[in-house]
Amino acid sequence: MKIALTLAACPLRKNNGTERAVARQVLSKTEFPLSFQKGVCVIRAIFTAVLLSALSTSAFAQDNPASPVGRIDESSTYLLGPDDQITIRVVDAEEISDKPVRIGRTGDITLPMIGSIHAAGLTVEQLEKEIGDRLRKYFKAPEVWITRMEMRSQPVAVIGAVVSPGVHQLQGRKTLVEILSMAGGLKEDAGYTVKITRWLEWGRIPLPDASDDSTGQFSVAEVPLRDLTQAANPAGNIMIMPNDVITVPKADMVYVIGEVGKSGGIVMGGQQQVTVLQAVSMAAGLMKTAKAKEAKILRLNPSSFKRDEVRVDLKALLAGKIDDVPMQPEDILFIPNSSTHSVAVRALEAALQLGTGVAILAARP
Repeated sequence: MKIALTLAACPLRKNNGTERAVARQVLSKTEFPLSFQKGVCVIRAIFTAVLLSALSTSAFAQDNPASPVGRIDESSTYLLGPDDQITIRVVDAEEISDKPVRIGRTGDITLPMIGSIHAAGLTVEQLEKEIGDRLRKYFKAPEVWITRMEMRSQPVAVIGAVVSPGVHQLQGRKTLVEILSMAGGLKEDAGYTVKITRWLEWGRIPLPDASDDSTGQFSVAEVPLRDLTQAANPAGNIMIMPNDVITVPKADMVYVIGEVGKSGGIVMGGQQQVTVLQAVSMAAGLMKTAKAKEAKILRLNPSSFKRDEVRVDLKALLAGKIDDVPMQPEDILFIPNSSTHSVAVRALEAALQLGTGVAILAARP
């Protein structure tokens, strides 16, 4: 009896056929007390219930890719907004489950059994809780999962001297540096500041120099790019809000053409100056054919839109006989020889008008 019971209770044990046959025969001829038989039935019922529960849970998890275990990006701080599209899944609520829902212009969604809910400004988790709370009148413990399908409600415009200007979606919380990175980074001719314009409904920009514009609708501030790129002032790397406009203006430039090693443009930065000697140095110096005494700065006249000539004796300047000459934005330093004057000037002015064809000799001297 004892041997037979042990063998019957341990089906994974490696028994030969004779042992199993003997066990079955002994068990069939043995009468067990009624209480023992009931106990076996109870244990069998409990085991069956646990097994079915485990199988149903596994099947539901496979059918629910939006379950909390599988979600990665929904636990973010992204705030839902108008024109976003979501998919809602509610256990045992076919009227709601797996149907795409687009948030309306007013920020509301309308669901069967629930009615209208204001979804704009809520995170995914907050909306899940709101829907769950409203469903408690129908279900004891409603299970709700939401998946973001399309995100169109938090645009940020990046314009100016960046690699990929245009409209980008925040998709969560992003800093100024992260947004500039999403726009491909800065171009070589980027200036030294970045300007942020924000609707006042999102609050004023948290920077000391922020001010309201003349219309009273926007907060405006500027951040030195050098502080961001060199991490000199981390406070300037502010959080960007929906509908912010980020502008990276082109830097002021001066140009060097003629008898130099390398013609092109030089980026001026902020309050910094570029002098004639600095410009010549950045242009790889004078060529042997240069007429240094006849160099000149061609300076734009705002009133006539023509260029005035400012003569510079480079020979005397290099000899230290005269002071260095500061250049102004958009100045053209021209070093001639006997045959290049008119051709070189016309070629550079044409390139400046088209905005192409000018090499950047030095950015941020």
